[in-house]
Amino acid sequence: MPDFEDQDALERAFAHADAYPSTLQALAFFSGWPAFDRTAGLVLARAAALDGNHYEILSPAADKLAARHPLAATILLRAMIDFTLREARSSRYRHAARHLMDCAGLAGGIADFGGFETHEAYVGRTQREHGRKERLLGRGRGGVSEGPAVARRTQACLSIGEV
Repeated sequence: MPDFEDQDALERAFAHADAYPSTLQALAFFSGWPAFDRTAGLVLARAAALDGNHYEILSPAADKLAARHPLAATILLRAMIDFTLREARSSRYRHAARHLMDCAGLAGGIADFGGFETHEAYVGRTQREHGRKERLLGRGRGGVSEGPAVARRTQACLSIGEV
């Protein structure tokens, strides 16, 4: 009987987290458990509420979800990319470029994007909205170039024909 009671308590905790008003706190809770389906469900259901500024929660969650739930991982990565570009956080541009490359890699494992943009559509929209920042993605702190390798990876990420 104790196992049943523990499982029942766990299900109640999961249900509470599913309904919790703070998407970030619910995500942090689920990320601490091997509840990949629940975590992915939360991400997909509350994608619009994800705050990409909280990379300390979103990045590890994306890493955990990548193998089993590539769409949910992609949504988390996009939240961080969008925040970085929207807020012009130049110190994060190289991370945004890496996240975009990760999204490109995950796209092949996504059979159905559902109501979310395909990778190509996302890259196209990002280019249109933030094209002037394209060259900045290869720069680190203080606008100092990270070198030609990062610049080439960044250019490849933002070029729809190559991603």
